[in-house]
Amino acid sequence: MPRKIILDCDPGHDDAIAIMLALASPELEVLGITTTYGNVSLERTTRNALVVQEILGTSVGVYPGAERPLVRERISAELVHGISGLEGPSLPQPRQKPQDKHAVHFIIESVLAHPGEVTLVPVGPLTNVALALRLQPRIAPAIREIVLMGGSIDIGNYSPSAEFNILCDPHAAKIVFEAGIPLVMMGLNLTHQTPATPERVARFRALGTRTGAFTAELLEFFKIHHQQRYGFAGAPIHDACAVAYLLRGELFKTGPYHVEIEANEGLAFGRTVCDYWRVTGKAPNCEVGLHIDAEGFYDLLVERIGTYG
Repeated sequence: MPRKIILDCDPGHDDAIAIMLALASPELEVLGITTTYGNVSLERTTRNALVVQEILGTSVGVYPGAERPLVRERISAELVHGISGLEGPSLPQPRQKPQDKHAVHFIIESVLAHPGEVTLVPVGPLTNVALALRLQPRIAPAIREIVLMGGSIDIGNYSPSAEFNILCDPHAAKIVFEAGIPLVMMGLNLTHQTPATPERVARFRALGTRTGAFTAELLEFFKIHHQQRYGFAGAPIHDACAVAYLLRGELFKTGPYHVEIEANEGLAFGRTVCDYWRVTGKAPNCEVGLHIDAEGFYDLLVERIGTYG
């Protein structure tokens, strides 16, 4: 029986590939795609979720959510993703429209309609999830699991200490990490192991399909920032790691750790503080991704993206 998921995202190049992977996988039943501000504004991330589905020929409901963080001022990542959030390929005009229902209400209603069955897969700021937990606390024990992309056990990317998704809304992340829900974190320490090298990008182009070419064009633009800043041979496909974990858990090495969110202003604002050496004596609250079989990950991506005509 397929696992029910809600994909909460801020597309974004790697979010787009996460959407493609999720919708191509019969092991998953995507109940809906919820969007948030993040890489670009909510208006653009919502449009991008619709654009991706226009290219795929799918029509899962897209539910717009939070426009800004709970407390802090909004930050964004146009430097990485471009003004549209999906720079690189030529983008079609989407025919599908966003749903009228707010993402937070959709999350609450879906979880309560399927208690114990829905996995949330947030791969952007955690504002929608935190708002849902605050608005309806009854959903916390009814959520099967949260598998997120965000954080790191070591260094950040948007700041020296913090990864972008968590830094967007540390207060929301703190709510989520303290909710007592089974939690899996795919952070930068793992996702940076997945660079889309020229050889890997060529595998998508060799599919000979519109979707394969779209994926290759996304990765070629996404590479520019990562090559300039980090010297990487290609851009990591961060967000798809969270989806891949649900499909091929054997590709991942993880471990149980206690992770806290630094929500006070300062040098460590937005840091996911992982008790890696278990010095605090606090019980683990998170399964943390440590290592990924990158070749197996790309085999999965090429296989699934290859199913689109």
